[in-house]
Amino acid sequence: MKLTLTLNGCTYRTDTEKALNLAIPLNFDGAQPNHFGAPVARAEPLEADGFVGDTRRGGSCNVSQLTLVPHCNGTHTESVSHIVDELVPVGELLTPLLLPCIVVSVTAETLGSCNENYTPNPEAGDLVVSGRRLAEALSQQPAANHCAAIVIRTLPNDEEKCRRAYAEGQPPVFFSSEAMQLLLTFDHLLVDFPSIDKMYDEGALDNHHRFWQIAAGSHSVGAGTRNRCTVTEMVYVPDDVADGLYLLNLQIPAFRTDAAPSRPVLMPLEEIE
Repeated sequence: MKLTLTLNGCTYRTDTEKALNLAIPLNFDGAQPNHFGAPVARAEPLEADGFVGDTRRGGSCNVSQLTLVPHCNGTHTESVSHIVDELVPVGELLTPLLLPCIVVSVTAETLGSCNENYTPNPEAGDLVVSGRRLAEALSQQPAANHCAAIVIRTLPNDEEKCRRAYAEGQPPVFFSSEAMQLLLTFDHLLVDFPSIDKMYDEGALDNHHRFWQIAAGSHSVGAGTRNRCTVTEMVYVPDDVADGLYLLNLQIPAFRTDAAPSRPVLMPLEEIE
């Protein structure tokens, strides 16, 4: 199906058959991404009252019981409830079906080399997406000023992101405070690393607090809270997906939880002269 649409006075077309799935497939029987040492995601046949949900074991049908930690086992989307007491179910954040979205690539660098900041416990060797490099990437995409969503691909970009186990010896990249400030113009943030905050940050989650506009140390929704905004982590953006303007369909199951596995889908936009 081909669609024609108007955004900010410009006309675009897209082909839904060219949709791009950014979710990392969750392989319950093989290698899978992992963060913070969480248990691996598992799929096991349901067994109850003599029933076995496995046709290979004589069952009449396959019925799997899934065990996973959405925050740590793959592509997932979070609501503000990740850091506050109140429940804002991520599965009930009915974002527009299609969102203008910009994709940008940013080369990671150390906190010491970019001379930027992070709270708490900044270390010169911390690998970050810096404000200066993010600003450079955004300057090359003027359409970003009219987008509700942004996808950030970190460079170098390798397929190991689809199965990497992030641990103390191999901590993931995160945002400097300066980069996080630049992202407050977007309502929906998608990244290819497991957390927008430092892996071991004394539990402060400063960038999460900045994004949702929750006071540092607070766990309560306030008058200025951006409680309709979302953070999606651990996507994977293949190299053949060019930086630029897309439509985003952020697919989230109807879970009444702070986070859920998700499937972000991009559709490329072509401007019509």
